Amino acid sequence: MITKNEVAKVFDTILSIPGMSETVKIDLKISRKNVLLLSHLITLGLNSKKEDSMLLECISSESQQDLKSISEECLLKAGLVELNEKLAVLGDTAKL
Repeated sequence: MITKNEVAKVFDTILSIPGMSETVKIDLKISRKNVLLLSHLITLGLNSKKEDSMLLECISSESQQDLKSISEECLLKAGLVELNEKLAVLGDTAKL
C-alpha cells in the first residue's frame, strides 16, 4: 500500500514538471449553467478539508488564488456574478 507521504511526493513531482507553471490560453464555450456549476465546484474544492485530498494538500496558496480568479472571471464573463452571490446566500440560509 502506498503511504500518504509517497502520494504527496508523486503529486509534488507532477506539479513540478517543467512547463507546468506556464500559462495556456483556453477558448472555452460552455453553458451558463455549467459556468455556475464549475464555479461552485471550485469553491467547494478550495473550502474542503485539505486532508480529504492529497492534491489539495500540495496546492500552493498562489494556485488557490489563481483558481478563485478563474472562477470569478468565468462568472463575470457569463454575467452570473450577482446570481452566484444570491445563490450563495440562499445556500447559507438553507444550512441554518
